[in-house]
Amino acid sequence: MELPVIPFNKEEYIETASGNRVSRQSVLCGSQNIILNGKNIVQGEAIIRGDLANVRVGRHCIISPKSVIRPPFKKFSNGVAFFPLQIGDHVYIGEGSIINAAVVNSYVYIGKNVVIGRRSVLKDCCMIEDNTVVPPETIVPTFSRYGGSPARKIGELPECAQDMMMEFTKSYYRNFMPVKEYKQ
Repeated sequence: MELPVIPFNKEEYIETASGNRVSRQSVLCGSQNIILNGKNIVQGEAIIRGDLANVRVGRHCIISPKSVIRPPFKKFSNGVAFFPLQIGDHVYIGEGSIINAAVVNSYVYIGKNVVIGRRSVLKDCCMIEDNTVVPPETIVPTFSRYGGSPARKIGELPECAQDMMMEFTKSYYRNFMPVKEYKQ
């Protein structure tokens, strides 16, 4: 299924040599510690906290408006330590979501207004429903669907989930077009 055209203002986005499209309205703290591997979209008002620890994002990832990507931390008696955050390929992060996970593997769909608790691990091919709160240190298994607050398993994904996420993120990137090229 092909997505409709998703128009954007060409002046509002910077396109990198590797095909990343990053909104000028997004906030990339500590950009020297943020690696976007290519063909990613970082939309307006998204925040990526590379000033806390390294953040590595795979290919064909969509970071929706007002979402926050923040490396996980652990409290110790003498302070707080931050750990790197790894996001795989073909990941969709919905609007207003807060990601504080240790690892988000590939082919993961995260809905709107989701909170992923610190040091959680989202395995390949999983789905987190809109408005879900995943407690800290939760491991979300492959091909599972989580929802609710606190999150719990509410279903399974089909074996074709990987192909579906690849097609979804590639289609989103293809259809994310500058307004000047956009014709109705």
